[in-house]
Amino acid sequence: MFDLRPVVYVLGLLVLALGATMIVPLAFDLAAGNGHWGPFAEAMAITTVTGLLLTLACANGVSEGLSIQQTFLLTTGVWLVLPIFGALPFVLGATEARYVDAFFEAMSGLTTTGATVFSGLDDLPVGLNLWRGLMQWFGGIGIIVVAMVFLPELRVGGMQIFRSEAFDTMGKILPRATEIAARISVIYLGLTVACALTYAALGMPGFDALMHALTTVSTGGFSSRDASFGAFQGPMEYVAAVFMILASLPFVRYIQLVAGTARPILRDSQVRAYIVTILLLTVFLTLYRVFANDDHWEHGFREGIFNVTSIISGTGYASVDYQLWGPVPVVIFFFVGLIGGCAGSTSCSIKVFRYQLLFASIATQVRRLYAPHGVFEPRYEGRPISEEILSSVMAFFVLFFVSLGIVSVALGLTGLDFITSVSGAAAALGNIGPGLGDIIGPSGNFASLNDAAKWILSLAMLVGRLELMAVFVLFTTAFWRT
Repeated sequence: MFDLRPVVYVLGLLVLALGATMIVPLAFDLAAGNGHWGPFAEAMAITTVTGLLLTLACANGVSEGLSIQQTFLLTTGVWLVLPIFGALPFVLGATEARYVDAFFEAMSGLTTTGATVFSGLDDLPVGLNLWRGLMQWFGGIGIIVVAMVFLPELRVGGMQIFRSEAFDTMGKILPRATEIAARISVIYLGLTVACALTYAALGMPGFDALMHALTTVSTGGFSSRDASFGAFQGPMEYVAAVFMILASLPFVRYIQLVAGTARPILRDSQVRAYIVTILLLTVFLTLYRVFANDDHWEHGFREGIFNVTSIISGTGYASVDYQLWGPVPVVIFFFVGLIGGCAGSTSCSIKVFRYQLLFASIATQVRRLYAPHGVFEPRYEGRPISEEILSSVMAFFVLFFVSLGIVSVALGLTGLDFITSVSGAAAALGNIGPGLGDIIGPSGNFASLNDAAKWILSLAMLVGRLELMAVFVLFTTAFWRT
C-alpha cells in the first residue's frame, strides 16, 4: 500500500517554514507603520498551525529515503501546496483579492513565472510587495535543488545527463538535497546581496533595490512598480542583465568555482551557447532598432540586451513595450522565450542543453544519410549520448509542444483571442511572464482574464516549472502500480 506519510511530513515542514517566513513582511509593515501587518499575522497563524499539524500527524511515518513514487509526488506537491498558503496574505490583506487571483499570483511567484494580476503596485503596502518578491526568491532556490537533485534522479527530460556531476556519491535523496541546498544557499544569498547593493549604489531606492534583487536573482520578474523595470531605465538595465545571466547559469558550476575549479564553467558548452545566443540576438536587435526604428546605438543596445536577457532567462521584466518596435522583434521575443537558460539554474522554459542534444542527434542522422556505412553517435561535451537520454529529450520536446497546443486551445475555449491564448500558454508553460497583445503584453497584466483562464494558466505554470513529465507521470495508472 502506498505510504503518504513521508511525503506529507516533508510538505508539513515546508508549509511550517513558509508560515514562519511571513514574519519578514509583517515586520516591514510594522516598521512602516501602515497598519497592514494584521493580515500577515493571521496568514502566518493559519499556515504555521496547519504545517505543524501535518508534520506531527505524519512523524511516525518518516523513513531514511523516499521511493520513486514518493519522490515524484513530493516534487509536485511542493509547488501545489505552498501556493495554497502563499495566497492567504493577498486574500486577507490590502488587495482583498479573490482566491483565484491570489492563487494565480502565488503560483506565479513560487514558479518564478512573473505574470501578475495586480496593478497599483507603487501604492501596495511594502509587506505585500515584499511577499511577492520573497515567494519568487524561495521558488528560485527551490527549483535549483529540484533541478540538481530530483529531476536527474527521476530521469526527467534528459536531466539525467547531469546526474552526480558535482557530487561523488548519490546518497539518500533528502540528505543529498540538504547538502546541495546548503551550498547553493550561500551562493544564492551572495548573488542577491551583491545585486541589491549594486542597484542601491546606482540610485535605486532601498526597498526597490531589495525587491528587485530578490526577483532578478530568482529570474522571477515581479516588480514593486507598475512600470516594471521601465521605472529604472539607464545603467541599472545593464546591472539587471548581468545578474539575470549569472542567475541563469548552472549553479553546480558556482559550487565548483567556490571549490577552486574555474575550468568547468569556462568549458561548459551550455554556458557558451547561452551567452553567444544572447549576444547574437542583442546585436541583431540593436541593428534593427538603429536602422528600422531610428534609435541611437547605446540606447538600442541597452534595451536590446536587457529585454533579450529578461525573456530568454524567463525573468519577464519589461523596460519598454517592445511590441511597438515592429513585428520582427515581437516574433523574435516569442521564440526566444521558448529557448530558456541553462539546466540547474533559476531560469525556465526548454533549456539550452536540450536544443544542443537535439541538434547533435539531427547532425548524426544527417551524417548517416550520406555515409550509411559509417558509425556515428551523437556526443555532448565529448561524451556519447545514450539512447535513454535522447529518448527522454525527444519525449520532452513532443510533450512540451503538445501541451502548448492543448493549453492554447483550452484558453481559446474560454473566450480569449488567438494571440492572447497562444502567447499566454507559452508564457505560463515556459514560466516566462508577459505574453503578447494588448491584454497580457509587456505593458499589461493578467487581471482581466476570466477565472477559467487563470486556473488553466496556474496549472500550466506548475507543469512547466517541473519539466512536464514530473507532473504528468502522476496521472498514469502504470506509475502507481509500479
